Amino acid sequence: MRLAAPVKPSPAKTEQIILFRVSGQLFAVSSASVQEVRSADSMSGSEIEISAPGLRKVRHVVRRGDRSLFIVNGAMHFGLHATEGALLFVLRKTRTALLIDGIDKMSTMTRLQALPLSFCHEERQWYRGLTALDQTVIPVVKPEGFLSLEELALLDAALLQADNTAAAAHEETDSAQ
Repeated sequence: MRLAAPVKPSPAKTEQIILFRVSGQLFAVSSASVQEVRSADSMSGSEIEISAPGLRKVRHVVRRGDRSLFIVNGAMHFGLHATEGALLFVLRKTRTALLIDGIDKMSTMTRLQALPLSFCHEERQWYRGLTALDQTVIPVVKPEGFLSLEELALLDAALLQADNTAAAAHEETDSAQ
């Protein structure tokens, strides 16, 4: 007679996260979704000012080769008190760089809770869920939730208009010389 092998509990699936602050509020993002962290000052001079009607959370775009990264002000996105922001998260697999106040720490998330039904508007697109660390409930952001397809289309149109305006101004300067 054979005895059944003891069932080993499977280890909890863990995920590395970055805890960051925007206007004093704590958020988390998967560290795998952050391509790089940059000082907001390091982008000065390389950014282009942009204005898309009805989209106040994006004021600048940075060109990287043939890619354009739209800088989303985290405070404006979340409807919080506006701050300058000190750091940028360049997010993988998106066209977004997120302007934040600072990084709290790196941590490990072992459990992601589904969003409660009280999250019933656009915030359902912003968050993957909630996690608890040190008895604090923290929303975990969804990297692709900062700009919808409609918002990207508006921003692309605004960027094209800014490029055309800049090209026309450049042509006028050239012809005046």
